[in-house]
Amino acid sequence: MTAIKHALQRDIFTPNDERLLSIVNVCKAGKKKKNCFLCATVTTERPVQVKVVKVKKSDKGDFYKRQMAWELRDLTEVDAKDANKENPEFDLHFEKVYRWVASSTAEKNSFISCIWKLNQRYLRKKVEFVNVSPQLLEESVPSGESQSVAGGDEDALDDYQELNAREEQDIESMMEVCEYAISNAEAFAEKLSRELQVLDGNYMDLSKGHIKALQEGDLSSPKGIEACINASEALSQCMNVTLKPGHEKLMAVKLQQHLFSELRDAFARRLTNHLNNVFVHQGHDQSSTLSQHTAELTLPKHSPLHRDLLRYAKLMEWLKNTQREKYEGLSRTYVDYMTRLYEREIKDFFEVAKIKMAGTSKDGKGKFGLHGSSGKLTGSTSSLNKLAVSSSNSRRSQSSSLLDMGNMSASDLDVADRTRFDKIFEQVLSELEPLCLAEQDFISKFFKLQQNPTLGENVDDSDGMVHSRPPSEHRHSISEKDMVRMMMNKIFQSIETELNSLIALGDKIDSFNSLYMLVKMSHHVWTAENVDPASYLSTTLGNVLVTVKRNFDKCISGQIRQMEEVKISKKSKVGILPFVTGFEEFAKLAEAIFRNAERRGDLDKAYIKLMRAVFNNVEKVANESQKTPRDVVMMENFHHIFSTLSSLKISCLEAERKEAKQKYTEHLQSYVINSLGQPLEKLNHFFEGVEARVAQGVHEEEVSYQLAFNKQELRKVIKEYPGKEVKKGLDNLYKKVDKHLCEEENLLQVVWHSMQDEFIRQYKHFEGLINRCYPGSGITMEFTILDMLEYFSSIAQSH
Repeated sequence: MTAIKHALQRDIFTPNDERLLSIVNVCKAGKKKKNCFLCATVTTERPVQVKVVKVKKSDKGDFYKRQMAWELRDLTEVDAKDANKENPEFDLHFEKVYRWVASSTAEKNSFISCIWKLNQRYLRKKVEFVNVSPQLLEESVPSGESQSVAGGDEDALDDYQELNAREEQDIESMMEVCEYAISNAEAFAEKLSRELQVLDGNYMDLSKGHIKALQEGDLSSPKGIEACINASEALSQCMNVTLKPGHEKLMAVKLQQHLFSELRDAFARRLTNHLNNVFVHQGHDQSSTLSQHTAELTLPKHSPLHRDLLRYAKLMEWLKNTQREKYEGLSRTYVDYMTRLYEREIKDFFEVAKIKMAGTSKDGKGKFGLHGSSGKLTGSTSSLNKLAVSSSNSRRSQSSSLLDMGNMSASDLDVADRTRFDKIFEQVLSELEPLCLAEQDFISKFFKLQQNPTLGENVDDSDGMVHSRPPSEHRHSISEKDMVRMMMNKIFQSIETELNSLIALGDKIDSFNSLYMLVKMSHHVWTAENVDPASYLSTTLGNVLVTVKRNFDKCISGQIRQMEEVKISKKSKVGILPFVTGFEEFAKLAEAIFRNAERRGDLDKAYIKLMRAVFNNVEKVANESQKTPRDVVMMENFHHIFSTLSSLKISCLEAERKEAKQKYTEHLQSYVINSLGQPLEKLNHFFEGVEARVAQGVHEEEVSYQLAFNKQELRKVIKEYPGKEVKKGLDNLYKKVDKHLCEEENLLQVVWHSMQDEFIRQYKHFEGLINRCYPGSGITMEFTILDMLEYFSSIAQSH
């Protein structure tokens, strides 16, 4: 709600010279929920006008707009519905009754309390408050906005004083230009009276009460500050009176102007000294609670300091308009002092965050090995990220890679550690955000840096302070909004450095922490940009987001490099490669982290890079494998990839999912065909020769006349494969396949069934060749298809 209130004040009420005092999120009672805001406002110009304004979001939802407004003087009754129970409903009776439901009872109560106070302070006709708890209707102390410190006897006459020579000459000159000066003394006196009215009343005559306030007014009490504000405004009016030609030569005018200048300079010095002391004392009180806040990973709130200083905002505006050098000196003093204060607070805050963050890494005794499913696949440990952090007198370390994730159980991954890290990082950003917004809002109000630049307006110097520049250089000046940002850059110059240091630590503890940081930082940048795209907070978080994104890209590149460095054992079967199962765990983790995230596109790009690397390196390992057939490595790993992508349903990897299925199917078929050539090797070679002769142009019915492929040779080959021998060959084949395949992928029965189908296909193909190339020979195989089915079934069951 703070951010929304800030945005409404900036975008809707400040341009209309209004101040937003209270806000409540409401919807109309009994209707579909269409939320809007009711705002209690007062004008900054006098006479003060008090309004209730209805504000809602535009249809596109990209900005707020003012929809309706009611004068508070038209409000006759406020009905809170129930004074004893919590109830979000309330009615406002204007020319008709408006029934509202607040988003919370607390917001409703705060709004009604504000309306009551405004009614007590500004309206003669009192609004009736019905069913309102008495605690909400507190007595309001008048601020004395219209009061001033009265002087003594303002009607006392000055002592008589003779005209000096210069004044006599001035009067003679005036009489010479006025024809009736002597003939009509009464008319001349009336003319003099009119022209000298510039010296009467409150034009160039400052009351003794105002003079006393400027000289002695208490700058530490609300009433004294109010009196000084009124006196300084009156002084400015006196000093800015437009004189008619010749009036500036009058001695009385010159004496008044000299008096005003002395009062202005003396009051400016007194005000500057007082505010300098306030900066020092308030800051000292703020530092006393620092240790308590940092231990809880919270930043001290500066609202008490801001609240006390904002009482002087109008005096700062007066100082800005009348004594620019002193105004600039105060702004430099404030910025220098607050820079030191915030630097201490932020440094201690980040130290606690680092200690808590380092405490999330798990105890490490040795290095993680890069092992595959069989425990034989090894890789270089130098590519692992390692960090030893001293915390609670223990050494802790953690590393992350797709290789490690593929070899760890769920407990090894220690999801709780990563969740704690995520909460710590979120806590850091959540503490920084309101701190920066509050300080920026205060600087804008206190130093009156909310308007567009005017002639002779402030500009920035290398020290981040505001300085005046003559009108001739106006074309080079910058907006006051930029000055606020530059002051913020000076005050919070340590935040970006500390954030980058914290991010580097988180990345070192666990490279996959960059996923959490990318999501969190992106969300806070998005939120800050919605409030004010040009604010210090938005700019700083945007800069840090670049670092986080760079770490994320580095993490992905590191995983790809580790895949490329994988070496396989020559003595053991390969099985499912660790980076294949590692990608599965990584994707599950990433999907949980990036759910509904603004930077989903970054993850999708990373997925595609990782998946292409997985594909390439599976093929590389398959080509280098000596113990496990290439087709088995490809078949098993692409089957696992296909299963993973089908389960996760990652839309950007749909093409890779289909490709993985295709590769799995191709290499399953290739492995089956190549393996089946072994139990019927001679028979396969014989019929391959038959097919070769036909391909060369020999007619099928003439093949039997070929010496190497006559009927006698065919019978000889068939006799070598009686049913008993075929079953024995299949049994050996089953054992060999069992040695090739890994247990975790569980493809043995799938492969065995595919081999059965392929064997039947080959059998029928051989029978077809015999019928076409050896017609009427009566030659048949020694076993039937039913025999084969029985062989395959009994072998599978026996194992």
